[in-house]
Amino acid sequence: MAVKVAVIGCGAVGSSFLYSAIHQDLASEYGIIDYNNELAKGQALDLEDSTLFFKAQSKVRAIDYCDLQDYDYVVITAGRPQKPEETRLQMVRDNVEIIRVIAEKIKDSGFSGIVLICSNPVDVLTHAFRQMSGLPTNKVIGSGTVLDSSRLLIKISTSLKVSPNSIEGAYVLGEHGDSSLVTFSQIRVGGRTINRCEEDHFEGSPFCCSDYEEKLEKEVRRKAYEIISRKRATHYGIGAALAKILSAFIYDTNEVLPLSVGLNGEYGLSNVTLALPTIVGKEGIKEIIVFPLSDKEEKKLIESAKIISSNIDSIRDLI
Repeated sequence: MAVKVAVIGCGAVGSSFLYSAIHQDLASEYGIIDYNNELAKGQALDLEDSTLFFKAQSKVRAIDYCDLQDYDYVVITAGRPQKPEETRLQMVRDNVEIIRVIAEKIKDSGFSGIVLICSNPVDVLTHAFRQMSGLPTNKVIGSGTVLDSSRLLIKISTSLKVSPNSIEGAYVLGEHGDSSLVTFSQIRVGGRTINRCEEDHFEGSPFCCSDYEEKLEKEVRRKAYEIISRKRATHYGIGAALAKILSAFIYDTNEVLPLSVGLNGEYGLSNVTLALPTIVGKEGIKEIIVFPLSDKEEKKLIESAKIISSNIDSIRDLI
């Protein structure tokens, strides 16, 4: 199956994604676009050297926007990096300017495939890109909280000493950022809750009531800040997450992933983009899943939506 994937922005995140995707042999060709064309050419040459060791049959090359009409997927990682202790939302005006230029060039290229965005703040930028590009709603998707949810699974798996594959309903939803929430009411291991304050709980669980909820949420949120404070950027985790999302598109897996999607009445919310469990496949978004949340969780989701909406309003002059 001949699949062509373009990446816009080949810094730490873009190159980590490409390395992961090539390792998994997801596409037949990868095209790299960067404002620094020499960097794009250098990354292409370097990544090309890796293909033999992974037994991948893919080609890697630097391309221009005019080449995009022949591509199936575009992954956008371009944007200025997040500074230590800076929230993702504080980057919004700088990065929406970058996204606007990219959206215009993609629109002019005649590209009609699926766009996956991970530039931060991803929820706001996905919303803005959708409006600026004119592409169908189902084909403009943000990476959402796939990475956040993996961090949650790691924490729970380590605490309970069970495989992450045996943990159900563990999602981080809402903003990919400080107002995110964890779906504690849905988390199950072997059909049992992980809250030992409830009667039918997973034996040996250390988690109890609101104390563990607040602690776990904070730990998941803080992990990105911890990484950035030590090495200035996160890129391996998000690179692998992007490859996971892309594979769901390419192989039409109908997987449920917590992605940044435009809402139209879900949980009473509209005209905002945030992360909800979403069934995805070769056409992009197939269905947004609405499952029961506790009153506390739904309140947090609405508050997260308000924060994202406020930031969308703050950049309307740039859209």
